Amino acid sequence: MSDLSDWLAKTLGRAPGDLALYERALTHSSFGEANYERLEFLGDRVLGLIVARWLFETYPDEPEGKLSHRLNALVTGEVCAEIARALDVQPRLRLGKQALDDGVFRSDNVLGDVIEALIGALYLDAGFDAANAFVRSAWGDRVDRLAQPPKHPKAALQEWTAAQRRRAPEYRVVETSGPDHARRFTIEVSVRGIGEARGEGHSKQEAETAAATALLEKMR
Repeated sequence: MSDLSDWLAKTLGRAPGDLALYERALTHSSFGEANYERLEFLGDRVLGLIVARWLFETYPDEPEGKLSHRLNALVTGEVCAEIARALDVQPRLRLGKQALDDGVFRSDNVLGDVIEALIGALYLDAGFDAANAFVRSAWGDRVDRLAQPPKHPKAALQEWTAAQRRRAPEYRVVETSGPDHARRFTIEVSVRGIGEARGEGHSKQEAETAAATALLEKMR
């Protein structure tokens, strides 16, 4: 077996049937047209279904709203990227030279997308049960660790301002940098009469989340 096949067998819990699927799941758009984007689209839905079912089983008495909070916290790009790093995905990424030089392999967005693409590839290659087993193994005790349904930082900041009868947080793009395949955003969030904070990310959503988190930390 190749090094990639060995790594996939160890990581996914089974030897790959169609190696080309997994090679595509590890390929960034800077490397070629046959990249992970379609597999990521599929894997995102498979992951959502697996985690939703897992939560449904684990918290039988919780209403839909709380289950949704838990689901949203468990399938974020940040969590997927954290898992990608734990599984040592970075050295297996196939990147164009410029993307490699730009450090795209460090991007939470890219790493998160690749994990979802690998889930999509595994689903196509071996079926739902194999994908389910992988996700439950890779996510480990994260489902059980959530004693209370978490709130997304932007939602938490929004709720705080509403409770304090203040205007809703305002977000604005301060800076956009980097090439198209490695765009980086700096966003500032402000609450009138309270203050402001900035956050960075490889998408506006990621940067807004970082900014909201930073402002919540300043308010503590």
